Amino acid sequence: MPKTNPPADGRNNSGKSASKGSAAAKAAARNTDSGPARVNPDAGGDAQAEKMAQIQALAAAMPFNSIKPAEHGFANAMAPQRGATAEPASRLPTGSTLSEENGTEKTGSRAPEGVNSTIEPLDRVRVDSSGQVLTTNQGVAVSDNQNSLKFGLRGPALLEDFVLREKITHFDHERIPERIVHARGSGAHGFFECYAPLTQHTKAAPFQEAGKVTPVFVRFSTVAGERGSKDTARDVRGFAVKFYTDEGNWDLVGNNMPVFFIQDAMKFPDLIHAVKPEPHHQMPQAASAHDTFWDFVSLMPESTHMLMWVMSDRAIPRSYASMQGFGVHSYRFVNEAGESVFVKFHWNPVAGTHSLVWDEAVKISGADPDYHRRDLWERIESGACPEWEMGVQIFTEAQAEQFSFDILDATKLIPEELVPVLPVGRMVLNRNPDNFFAETEQVAFCTAHVVPGIDFSNDPLLAGRIHSYVDTQISRLGGPNFHEIPINSPIAQVHNNQRDGMHRQAIPRGRVAYEPNSLAGGCPFQAGAAQGFVTVPARLQAQEEQAKVRGKPEKFADHYTQATLFYESQTPVEQAHIAAAFRFELSKVTVPAIRERTVSMLRNASEDLAKKVAEGLGMTALPDAMPPALAQPAKPEVTVSPPLSLMARLGDGSIRARKIALLVAPGVVGASMAQVQVALLAEGAVARLVAPCIGAVATAEGDTLQADASLENEPGFLFDALVLPDGEAAVVALAKDGHTMEFIKDQYRHGKTILALGASKALLDKAGVPTTLPDGAPDAGLIVAPSGSAANVAAAFIKGIALHRHPERETDPPRV
Repeated sequence: MPKTNPPADGRNNSGKSASKGSAAAKAAARNTDSGPARVNPDAGGDAQAEKMAQIQALAAAMPFNSIKPAEHGFANAMAPQRGATAEPASRLPTGSTLSEENGTEKTGSRAPEGVNSTIEPLDRVRVDSSGQVLTTNQGVAVSDNQNSLKFGLRGPALLEDFVLREKITHFDHERIPERIVHARGSGAHGFFECYAPLTQHTKAAPFQEAGKVTPVFVRFSTVAGERGSKDTARDVRGFAVKFYTDEGNWDLVGNNMPVFFIQDAMKFPDLIHAVKPEPHHQMPQAASAHDTFWDFVSLMPESTHMLMWVMSDRAIPRSYASMQGFGVHSYRFVNEAGESVFVKFHWNPVAGTHSLVWDEAVKISGADPDYHRRDLWERIESGACPEWEMGVQIFTEAQAEQFSFDILDATKLIPEELVPVLPVGRMVLNRNPDNFFAETEQVAFCTAHVVPGIDFSNDPLLAGRIHSYVDTQISRLGGPNFHEIPINSPIAQVHNNQRDGMHRQAIPRGRVAYEPNSLAGGCPFQAGAAQGFVTVPARLQAQEEQAKVRGKPEKFADHYTQATLFYESQTPVEQAHIAAAFRFELSKVTVPAIRERTVSMLRNASEDLAKKVAEGLGMTALPDAMPPALAQPAKPEVTVSPPLSLMARLGDGSIRARKIALLVAPGVVGASMAQVQVALLAEGAVARLVAPCIGAVATAEGDTLQADASLENEPGFLFDALVLPDGEAAVVALAKDGHTMEFIKDQYRHGKTILALGASKALLDKAGVPTTLPDGAPDAGLIVAPSGSAANVAAAFIKGIALHRHPERETDPPRV
């Protein structure tokens, strides 16, 4: 039953008549537009009068703002004090209304003391409609969801049909504006676990003790494409992690590349306008291979380093689970003593860093544009949960001053040879979202979201992001209260004086919405330096004497040294891929002068690369090298960095979640296929039987196998390796199907491991697959095994799959 208000008839709770003094207090307490000169402390048990008396006492307890003097001076600015507070005698003076005692099934009880009830696990907003009737959004049961209300069976539809109008109106407004960049994304829940305390460097909550677990939500994305574009485009990938720490949300919003195209946020709109589809015909979608992008970057030589990354295999990852992540910018760690160091963040996949080859990516985009999204979902659903190790590069301001490059320049990285990457924890993604829109689409990442112990550097690109991300979310998600959408709400309590705005979810208690105050006992009060976020006061002290200017430090002008470092750190195969990527992209450019300008820029990074690209574009002579912005750059500390090559990041050697195609047809030797499939499944791989059509396949032994994929619906380029069957009849049947030859050729051309059992050697011959490498050496990724040896060669096959691919068989143009 609902509770009732305290008596309002002049009697106290004991039933005795109130005194004259308390009667006056009772009368005064029933006015909201004026009050007595003095509040009678004798409330006579009347709740409203008692509230007025306690409000007077609470306000009187704070005769002035005691911390006001501490707002002035440099020393005070470095150590803000905790806000002044007073303890109320009860909950009466801080409440909005005395009627909060009157509970219903909707209102519930009064607000728990000191608690923001909107901050709870997502269980509070999950919906399961099992066994429930269909209702309107107002909870009214719907009797008929098949027909609109009409005047007679053949009459006109009626405007009064509120069920139809609600359903159609909601449908009309189901879409929200997509992100301007990173529109195409996929996400998952998980956790971060700290290896050891980092308290000597930072007081940030996730790093306070060994084994501490912090919930996370991670969103991966492409940058240039729209929400419905393909996953496998050549592009930068977003790698954004929301840490739900017990001191608030920390968003580490990064990419799968450690550097960026530009040095200052002022140029970000220009970059995105250039790389997006050209405005006159809205083409091409999710691609940088067009005039406006290359026109822009060829006039911005600081982009050369990033172009090396984007034209490398890093831009076409095999999966999100095999993709590195970087915080890009230099941030600061701050410890309890207020001491700070610089830090750069790294995410290293346990599965290794692997990529697609271009031909493979192009084909996959047509067969399965959701390739990366599907892979992430399937890995988590199957229990092969993606895992990354977080590493940090920690360095001091003094060290930063000695580097040949500027650590505030987002087009530069810090080679691991200069500052090693220290592993500090692991992140596991182990839960798929319940609803893509509510979680993955509505999640809002902002670089401005940091917690005590994490602070910003003076990176001018980061400074723009700090503003832009929040500003964008306000537009996308309908107002300033996007933080109250369940996926964005923290697990730490939220208490502030923000009120109102579109889509407000919280219902704050009380009359106070400002600070300082005395009517709520000073609450919520500022935390002070001991608990609250304090910006590091010292930022690049060597340059503090300079005035505010629009410009860049001199080291920012070295546009090519690290581009050279990246290119020279790649293996010959990777260098060939970079050259081929430049060749492809620039061949799509319709203005020759832009091509020539880009090649002139590349000459400053690598003469070898520039020559290869020029030859591929039919240039008869190399253009002059572009004049560098810095005539004599500092001598680099590192000229070759092996960790920049994908070949140095093969991972833990497991083949978990890798998809292996086992081709079968009527007459297949079923026992050998079963042996290979069992061995693969034992390693966590997804071994699928692929036949000319799905369904039962008769084996040579008289049994049946069930094919769950066909040569038509699951082409070869969707798989990480291939097993060809033994059995003459099966080989003959497969040889008659043109899809088989395409399947084999794609697997070979893309460097995948192939196991040919017994009679299937004939399929390799028909497909024109050579048994040796171009130099005549044996091909370790091509295993031809005699009949009956499947169990013996399974281990070698698995070892070959763990290498991801065999690039040594590549030629340009391809042999097969």
